[in-house]
Amino acid sequence: MLAITAVTLYGCDPGNADARQLRDSCETGDAQACNKFAVKLQKGEYVLRDDTRAAGLFDRSCTGGVAESCASFGVMLQTGAGVKRDSARAIEMFRKGCDGRAMEGCARLGLLVRDGKGVPRDIARAATLFGQACDGGNMTACAHLGSLHAAGEEVPQDFTLAVSLFRKSCDAKVALGCVGLGRLYADGSGVKENDSTAATLFKQSCEGDDPTGCVQLGIAYESGAGIGQDFQQAADLYREACEDENGEACARLAVLHEKGAGVYRSSQRATQLRKEACNAGYVQSCVKPKTS
Repeated sequence: MLAITAVTLYGCDPGNADARQLRDSCETGDAQACNKFAVKLQKGEYVLRDDTRAAGLFDRSCTGGVAESCASFGVMLQTGAGVKRDSARAIEMFRKGCDGRAMEGCARLGLLVRDGKGVPRDIARAATLFGQACDGGNMTACAHLGSLHAAGEEVPQDFTLAVSLFRKSCDAKVALGCVGLGRLYADGSGVKENDSTAATLFKQSCEGDDPTGCVQLGIAYESGAGIGQDFQQAADLYREACEDENGEACARLAVLHEKGAGVYRSSQRATQLRKEACNAGYVQSCVKPKTS
């Protein structure tokens, strides 16, 4: 009854009719329809948002052979949205989705393999998964693959390839791609050094809600590289990223408070921010125990 009520709340809108048809088809066993209806439930699109019901339908659709549903259900299991968090089962769903050519599953599995979360850490395998997803149109995976080739950690360092991958993903509005490309322009790696272009890309990434992009833009404002020097603007960007638990941002804001650059001078506030940076995983800000 809840599902029926949710669909009929929006009256005669064409989108409502589509949602009703998907629901009805799902109830007759159409796995593809279950997947599409689950997406609507997840988004609250012409139905009342219901993550729990969406998760159940993704699970059913995955069992019915829809690889995209396996990947979507994996994300919900990973985050605990609408279902009890279960990292092991999430990995199983990502693997099943990837095997069925659901590129989100390959990309998500690649991240776990890269970081060694729940599976053995294997950078080369992660690169393969990112490459598969990127070739299949997942632009976030392209950015992750670009990061691996830019770093050259356990994969060939190739700045030219990294530039291509970052640009491809940035053009698709992937913030991670924009910040990666910006760093290469700032360093002159694979492209001619251009601080102005780097700052523009960092701004684009920050506007795409990537805290790392905001930090990089803050660094540009603090140093005046490619953009007018503005300590207050740098502090605002660091503060925003710090609130998103970016440890480097907290550490850099601490330095500004120590100097009184763009913010009030306070060693006490700087100390507090360094603790926040350490808690966020920025080890450079962690106090080392004194040795005798």
